[in-house]
Amino acid sequence: MTAAPGRSEAYAVVVPTVGRPSLDVLLSSLVSHPGPLPDEVVVVDDRRDPVPPLDPSSALIGRVPVRVVQGWGRGPAAARNLGWRLVSAPWVAFLDDDVVLPEGWTEGLQADLRAAGPEVGATQGRLVVPLPRDRRPTDWERSTAGLETARWATADMAYRRECLLAVDGFDERFPRAYREDADLALRARRAGWQLVRGGRTAVHPVRPADDGISLRVQRGNADDALMRRLHGRHWRTLAETGRGRLPWHLATATAAVLAAAGAAASSRRPGRLVTATSAIGWGALTAEFAWRRIASGPRDRDEVVRMLWTSAAIPPAAVWHRARGWWLHRRAEAWPPRVRAVLFDRDGTLVHDVPYNGDPEQVRPVEGAADSVARLRAHGLRVGVVSNQSGVARGLLTTDQVGAVNAEVDGRVGPFDTWQVCPHGPEDGCGCRKPRPGLVRAAARALGVRPEECVVVGDIGADVEAARAAGARSVLVPNGSTRAQEVADAPLVATDLAEAVDLIVGGGRG
Repeated sequence: MTAAPGRSEAYAVVVPTVGRPSLDVLLSSLVSHPGPLPDEVVVVDDRRDPVPPLDPSSALIGRVPVRVVQGWGRGPAAARNLGWRLVSAPWVAFLDDDVVLPEGWTEGLQADLRAAGPEVGATQGRLVVPLPRDRRPTDWERSTAGLETARWATADMAYRRECLLAVDGFDERFPRAYREDADLALRARRAGWQLVRGGRTAVHPVRPADDGISLRVQRGNADDALMRRLHGRHWRTLAETGRGRLPWHLATATAAVLAAAGAAASSRRPGRLVTATSAIGWGALTAEFAWRRIASGPRDRDEVVRMLWTSAAIPPAAVWHRARGWWLHRRAEAWPPRVRAVLFDRDGTLVHDVPYNGDPEQVRPVEGAADSVARLRAHGLRVGVVSNQSGVARGLLTTDQVGAVNAEVDGRVGPFDTWQVCPHGPEDGCGCRKPRPGLVRAAARALGVRPEECVVVGDIGADVEAARAAGARSVLVPNGSTRAQEVADAPLVATDLAEAVDLIVGGGRG
């Protein structure tokens, strides 16, 4: 398919970041070359502690609208979902915060988008990883260079927004980079979309890394367990990825366990033979793994030492993380998971807001509140309440008064399966006060569900943000206290509680 000359495709750029200095390099390179600029750039600050606040490159000021939004440290999948749901352009270009866009990237993106027929859901850019020319690359450099041949890497991947809507975006149960993009590609293909390689090129420098980086990346084995659960035993073939070394790691770790157990427990001759055989097996497998990594590298002292100790540590770490992932995701369903619980804000949502109310007689349920809760229960959903009550911290209420009001609400609107209350003030910096995720996570634990299986229903942006921070879904039910921007930013809005329940039981995504 050839590109239509002269036609410009509208697109937005979404960049998840953990605050690396390379972010400014990326943003500057985005606007420093000729070509159609994006309609908007959304930078998702995915630091758990967003201090100091991010200040995007001054090169963007006056040229491209830029938004910085808080991602709450839930990983690139959740951060990208937050970003693309805030934009309206028909195409969303996802970029990592450590890529550099060379001259011609913008024109290349436009050519790729124009060439994409209506059946194409995404187009992938080509990544170039610069490696040293005066020596062999290190293990970490070789690992990064694998991005050059990786399929559907979101370091430079443009998705049609219609495609993202159809598959509900990235699966937020993937907390790390690497598998979330393969999962999205498989689901997009399964939904009938085509994914293609474009002609544009981006540069992905090798990030500085410490000696333990190869050990830490073994956490990704937990994500492999989720991939197998979702896509079956042949997921690697479907995702066009390598076979991996887990069988070898399992053999190495098993040999180590048998050798250690035998040495500690057996004094009989047959037992000593098993112990010695296991120890030899462990040594041989570890040496083969270490040499495989050393032989391809610079072979200097630091790299050799690094490869020796990490080659011994990686097999048990890989097996442990794979087992942990299997247990964690043993009941995982297709994304998005079905709703199992609904968590309501109290004041302004279930009952009319009476500031710092400690009097049960002043409780006035919102119209339809009791019926809405009853409908959710009839559909087999658990229900709970998550409520900020800063009047306790301010000395305006006692915990007994809050409990008395809650009991009145429970009797007139509920019953509710869990009540989670934060008594702290804004200045206390606690993790439970909305918009932080503590209350939502505590409620999910109390109900025996995962946060992504919950929907938070509230009347202000803090309720929506708390849901987002915890990984839950949300429905905003505005009232006179709701700001216009909060309504505009909410992923799902209902006119009243009855409509909110309709959206929840009907499968709406928030």
